[in-house]
Amino acid sequence: SARRPGRAAATPSSFADVLAAAQAGGEWALTALYRAHAPAIGRYLRARAGQEGDDLASQTWLDVARNIHAFSGDEDAFRGWVFTIARRRLIDRGRRRSRRKEQPVGLEVTEPANAPAHDPAEITARTIDGEAAARRIVELLPADQAEIVLLRVVGGLDVATVAEITGKRPGTVRVAQHRALKRLADRLGIDP
Repeated sequence: SARRPGRAAATPSSFADVLAAAQAGGEWALTALYRAHAPAIGRYLRARAGQEGDDLASQTWLDVARNIHAFSGDEDAFRGWVFTIARRRLIDRGRRRSRRKEQPVGLEVTEPANAPAHDPAEITARTIDGEAAARRIVELLPADQAEIVLLRVVGGLDVATVAEITGKRPGTVRVAQHRALKRLADRLGIDP
């Protein structure tokens, strides 16, 4: 499983120790898990839900704290589990909005920095840490492609985990990601 560049990963035993402490009710351990994973979860949710993303992130972490005792797995599985919860909060939000027929508020979108690289995946990975870049991806891509790119790049999740979260086959995720990155390159005027 590939990790995003620049991410410090906990050693398997230290993650297991922190997880066990969090499951035993250790606030310090839950805080450590939050600090390690909250930035990516927040970017993902804000890119998909605008200002409501912060509220959804809070709901996500409340669900994590409430259900952490039932989780088992390594750090990659934990990250996938948390993103699954975040995605479910987005789906719930969509259902509530459709019942209330709210008018969506427009997002202020800024242009991403022009990068000299030719690979759209590299450009996306380099610029995705910015909130505006994540919102720009959502603006430029169909919802299903944007979600896959955000889960892969912002979430740092592997294809199999994204497939599990979205209910798609791994091959479908790869194809959608390829098409999304090509579409981004076209829309941003980048020659591959």
